[in-house]
Amino acid sequence: MNKYCLLLFLLICNYNFAQESNEIPVNTEINDVTVFIEGAQITRKKEVALKSGVSILKFTNLSPFIQNKSVQVKALGDVTVLGVNHQQNFVDKLEKSKELTDLEQALETIEEKIDVEKTQITIINEEIAFLNENRQIGGKDRTLNVNDLKTTSDFYSNKLTSLKLKELEIKKGLSHLIREQRDLEDQLKTITSKKEFANGEIIVKIEAKQATKANLTLTYVVNNAGWFPSYDIRAKDIDEPIQLVYKANVKQDTKIDWKNVKLKFSSANPNLSGIAPELRTYYLDYNMSPPRYNKSVNEISGTVISNSDNSPLPGANVMIDGTSIGTTTDFDGFYSLTVPDNSSLIKFSYIGYETKTLPVQGSTLNVRLIESQEKLEEVVVVGYGRQKKSHSVGAKLEGKVSGIQIAKAENIESKAIPMQKTENQTTIEFEVDIPYTINSDNKSYAVDMVNYKLPADYQYYAIPKIEKEAYLVANINNWEQYSLLEGEANIFFENTFVGKTILDTRFASDTLEISLGRDKNVSVNREKITDYTSKKFVGTKKEESRAWSISVKNNKSKAINMVVLDQVPVSKLDEIKVDIIESSKAKLDTDTGELKWEFDISPNEKKEFDLHYTVKYPKNRNLVVE
Repeated sequence: MNKYCLLLFLLICNYNFAQESNEIPVNTEINDVTVFIEGAQITRKKEVALKSGVSILKFTNLSPFIQNKSVQVKALGDVTVLGVNHQQNFVDKLEKSKELTDLEQALETIEEKIDVEKTQITIINEEIAFLNENRQIGGKDRTLNVNDLKTTSDFYSNKLTSLKLKELEIKKGLSHLIREQRDLEDQLKTITSKKEFANGEIIVKIEAKQATKANLTLTYVVNNAGWFPSYDIRAKDIDEPIQLVYKANVKQDTKIDWKNVKLKFSSANPNLSGIAPELRTYYLDYNMSPPRYNKSVNEISGTVISNSDNSPLPGANVMIDGTSIGTTTDFDGFYSLTVPDNSSLIKFSYIGYETKTLPVQGSTLNVRLIESQEKLEEVVVVGYGRQKKSHSVGAKLEGKVSGIQIAKAENIESKAIPMQKTENQTTIEFEVDIPYTINSDNKSYAVDMVNYKLPADYQYYAIPKIEKEAYLVANINNWEQYSLLEGEANIFFENTFVGKTILDTRFASDTLEISLGRDKNVSVNREKITDYTSKKFVGTKKEESRAWSISVKNNKSKAINMVVLDQVPVSKLDEIKVDIIESSKAKLDTDTGELKWEFDISPNEKKEFDLHYTVKYPKNRNLVVE
């Protein structure tokens, strides 16, 4: 019985070996890459010579972050694709780049030198301890003379001085080596993660009726790559068009370099904010307070660190959840991001770590990311079937959104390149006309895709009730033709960087409004007129009066057009009456209570507006009036 079992085992082994021997290794180059907001689609093409019958093709040296369900193989020729399997090769690891191996070798050399220096210090400390323990001169029955004492003292002093000076010299050198070690470790963090990853492979079972050459196209989607848009908005003068530079911020850490590929970008997936405020309807009712205008958080910053050793994570992705607005951390793990109104969740991700989504509760948000415990799943081909085997190597990692941190120029490459725009039914693609290289080095690249000159109508905008500042707003008509996505924008006005804003196209109507930030040359003020502020009883009613004086002065050398907004309360009950006594001919929105003054103002001219209203309500009720 044992002989039959042994024979059967040998036959199975020979069968599996025969099947494995039919595998044809296929080495390919990346031809096309379409980068999505999250992830990227890779296209590889290869002509393969096939024998008649069934062959097993093994596409090797692929990224370990392939999405299994995205793998597709197309074959041109008299062939039939019978099956496609994706697997991880944990034996043949992905080849490391020369830059990475050189850094690792240099780090290993430095660590060896540090060990030698630490050993030298240990030996010196032992010698000093030995001298201290044997300082007693002579014995009980021996009398020391002056010469013996002097000789011994000189020896001890000289020896101890020599050892201490040598220790200081070694410590000085050791401190220098430790700095070099830290620098190398920091540099390694910028181009790789702590984990080692398997070699991705795709097994294709294909049948040819006769010997032939087949042109194969392999496509798949990978994680740990992506792009997001950002903009430079330049306005030299309110009489000239806006210059808008549309940029793609792309980064990939798929462990495979993209060398000289045909590149596409697809939309498929300063400390002072430049976002102008908005009024909220002032509803008037009992036990109801006027709307509070606590300044919302429009700028958030912080650091992203590892939970295991508190080390900073450079290149971590920071995104406004559900949008394409994002950035990445710098060398120290620091980030800064402009947050649009009505956005409350920030998503943090980094290769090899679990993604974390947190609410915006203040202007500072520091984050600790935890290393991912998820496992890659190896698929082992057995004959024409497959088996699954678990391995403790991170696979479906969430660190996959790319970005850029403007402050660290050494990690940025910005190039203006020829590009074509294609509008699909639901997405937009920008195609680079020349071959482009993006290495898997965790570095960010800013690619200037398009440079637009946009005709704009400029208008100043102020809500002195909320903020005594005037904002310059550019209104752009027919903006849809430019295929703009929401993103963070750097604002330059009159050749000066004035801050950041959000170009938010999600809620734009026919006219796109771009806030160009504050202009200190336009003064706005709002003061309460105490002579008209009163509370009195009129019959069965209480009557409260409120009055405000609003002033605007143009300190610029040119005439400007301006909009000033204020409001009166809106009653929700018939027994509460709001009467406007004076509004200086403002336009009133009866539904919201918004008052709007729109006017032209000449250089050095000052305009004043008065707002005076009364509120009447039953005297036995209490009402909070501003």
